[in-house]
This record gives sequence, C-alpha cells and structure tokens, in this order.
Amino acid sequence: MGVLVGSHTIDRLGDVARGLTSGTVLVVTDEGVERAGIADRARDSLQGAGLSHLSFSGVGQNPTTAHVAAGAARARERDGGVDLIVGLGGGSAMDCAKGINFLLSNGGRMEDFRGDGKAQKPMLPSIGIPTTAGTGSEAQRFALIAQEETNQKMACGDEKARFRSVILDGELLASVPAEVAAASGIDAVSHAVESYVCTAASPASRLLARQALHSLAASLEAQLRGDALSRDRQRLLMGAHWAGAAIERSMLGAAHACANPLTARYHIVHGVAVGVMLPHVIAFNNEVVHGEYDALMWAAAGGNPLADWIGEFNGYAGLPRRLRELEVDKADLPALAAEAATQKTAAFNPRPVDANVLQALYEAAY
Repeated sequence: MGVLVGSHTIDRLGDVARGLTSGTVLVVTDEGVERAGIADRARDSLQGAGLSHLSFSGVGQNPTTAHVAAGAARARERDGGVDLIVGLGGGSAMDCAKGINFLLSNGGRMEDFRGDGKAQKPMLPSIGIPTTAGTGSEAQRFALIAQEETNQKMACGDEKARFRSVILDGELLASVPAEVAAASGIDAVSHAVESYVCTAASPASRLLARQALHSLAASLEAQLRGDALSRDRQRLLMGAHWAGAAIERSMLGAAHACANPLTARYHIVHGVAVGVMLPHVIAFNNEVVHGEYDALMWAAAGGNPLADWIGEFNGYAGLPRRLRELEVDKADLPALAAEAATQKTAAFNPRPVDANVLQALYEAAY
C-alpha cells in the first residue's frame, strides 16, 4: 500500500490513479462529500490526468447490501465497466467501495464474501481517501456491510480488497460537521483502546495503537472546538489511520460487540454507540488489564484514568453518555446482549464475556 500524506494531496489523485490504470474510474462517495465540494476536486484531478470517470454517491450512513448492489449497477452502466475504484468519504463510503469491488470482480452477492479470503478472482485496484478521522477503513482489508433485510453487519475481508493507494489529506476534515467529527473521533479512540488490550494484540499493533491515541488525544478537542490548525487535522487523520492499522494487526473487543446490535436495531450511529459503551467496558476489563490501560493513557495524555478521560471527551464532544438518551428500550437489553454475544469481536475481549455479562454492561450503560 502506498500512502500519500499532506495538505491538498487530494489534488494529486489523478496522478496516483494514472499509476494504476488508464481506464475508467468509479468514484464512490456520499451526498455530504458531494455538498462539501470534495468530490468535485477528486473528479477534476482525474479529468486533469486524462482519466474518464463516473460517480456513485448513494452511500448511506451504514452501508447495506442494497447500497453495494446499486453502486455495482452504476459501474456496469459504463460500456466495458470500470478499471479502478476510489472510496472517498468516511468509513461508509470506503467500505461500500470495497463491497462494490467484490461484486464487480467476483460476481455473486455480498453474503458470499462474509468472512476472510472468499474472493476467488483478482480484484480491481482501488484508492482510499478518508474525509473523516474515524474508522481507519483505508488501512484495512475488511468492509463492514449490513444485510438490507436484517441490518446485521457482515465483515467481508480479503487481502485483494485492500486499497492499493491511500491519500491522507488533513484539510478534508475542515468541512466535517461537529456531530460527525465527534462520532468519528470516539470511534477512532475506541479502535486504539480495544486493539491495544484485545487477546489478539501484538507488539506491532500496540505500537500503532499507542501512536494513534497520542495523536488523537492531542488534537481532538481543537477539532471539536472548531479552531483546529492544519497540523491538528493532519494529526487526527494519521491517528485514525494508525488505529485502523492496529485493528488490521489485532482485533477489537466488547464495546464493538455491544455497539453493532445497537446500530442494527436502533440505527444509532456506530461511533455514538461505541462511545456510550466504551467507558463501561473499560471498567469491566480493568480488573485484568489495568496496567495496560495505564500504559496506553500515559502515552496518550499524561496519565488520567482512561475511562475518566473518555467520559470527559464524550462530555465536551456533546455525545450521549447513556443508552436511555438514545431511546433504547430497557426491555430490549436481553435481546441485544444475546446478539452481542454472537459478534466476532466479543471473543477477543481481554476478559471473557457471555450474554449475561454483556447484558450487565448494557445495564451499566443504561
């Protein structure tokens, strides 16, 4: 993977793409990125490099199999199809771009690629350009796609689905709305925290997670206040990227296991759901990984208790702190816990969890 870092590097997309294809480029994005004018800059750069292109901007907040199928249909409208895919936006756009790649290159449905390594044929080259400091999807081989009928998230991964090139342009964060910056910011923080202590953690993933949280902690507040400098925005984007790379080399834990059913059942934004659950998961895990949390916090922000620091972040970010604030029905907690127990990330939590434990975590967050 080649990574291009710096202000205004989106304007070099055409050159990067030209190094991968001389054919047609599909730009996968969303309406917010379109409104901000960022997609126009991407298309102008492609046109300047002499590349034909078409766009799909129908990506939803949580991409579903229907979004992926619609994007693939858009690509097939062009005679001869497309030769390169650009994922431009937050994690939803980049995950949808990967999903479209699976369908265009291998056929079938997204359900066929659930798991890892299910693509039997080569895949199209692709480029990832994040416009939020959140998921770190540009650093990962997996796409999280929800089944349209059930809203259940599927992790679909393959080494061939990785972006060949990534552009990290911190200036793209300047137009991010405050509520999006808050949700994506706590998502990135949760990736660093959970990947650091999960049972699949390694020295390499922990190094990435420490660097990620250090970068995020140094600049998130300025971004949320609206007075972030160029270096703050670049630091945030790098922090989210490193956190995504840490996941790629390890796994996550119970906060993500609890968040996914909340998104599926209540359509709560993923970062918001993770942010509500994370302090309670940290408190639960503290019995077995106290020293590791301390080490991570010292590296990030000088030694305050990690759960306290995250609670403070949720406060100044204006994020909900309780499930009741999100209108979650308390009667649903047992069903949510049963579903959370089936999530892959639950098995990697440093302290074992089952449906009863997960219900207790939901109740603590209620």
